[in-house]
Amino acid sequence: MLTHADILPLQTFEQIRSSKKQEILQLKKNRRVAVGPDVTFYFENTQTIWWQIQEMLRIEKGGDEQITDELSAYNPMIPGRCEKGYEISATMMIEIDDEVRRKVVLSQLFGIDQHIMFELPNATIPAFSIDPTEERNRESDHKTSAVHFLKWVVPADKVSAFLSEESYLMINHPYYSFKASVSLALKDSFKADFEVMN
Repeated sequence: MLTHADILPLQTFEQIRSSKKQEILQLKKNRRVAVGPDVTFYFENTQTIWWQIQEMLRIEKGGDEQITDELSAYNPMIPGRCEKGYEISATMMIEIDDEVRRKVVLSQLFGIDQHIMFELPNATIPAFSIDPTEERNRESDHKTSAVHFLKWVVPADKVSAFLSEESYLMINHPYYSFKASVSLALKDSFKADFEVMN
């Protein structure tokens, strides 16, 4: 979990931003997974969330009050060790440029966050929303949000298989059924995350 002490003053952040940006871009490159034509997952860890908070503060310049708000909003996205195993978290984005098509697809994909999982040879690991489901799947207009914040818990006894065997990130919604292989680069990133959690 990040605290006020982890957040750099704006002037200090500006001095390191250029070099740090390259580091974060490389990290994010290995943590991005496209599943089908319209959905992309951006897997988060402490570094990516720290960067997001610093960038928000740089743009909005809200001072200490904003720091508190950003920490409250983004800390739940930081994966950690839990009683059952290791967390993975991601920002999932439904990315459709065409406004008319986007409206149709968001309506079709109502409840998509309940149809996402990692598929291992002998197990599945379902995703769950960090935000309350009703906020991301709006009953009032029966459509989903273009952005979802998700977590998975990899059971301790499945970590070895998850990191070493072929696995997939899958969406099996009735209107959107695709899966993508979990790359070795992403698995290496997850392994580094899990080591930090110990």
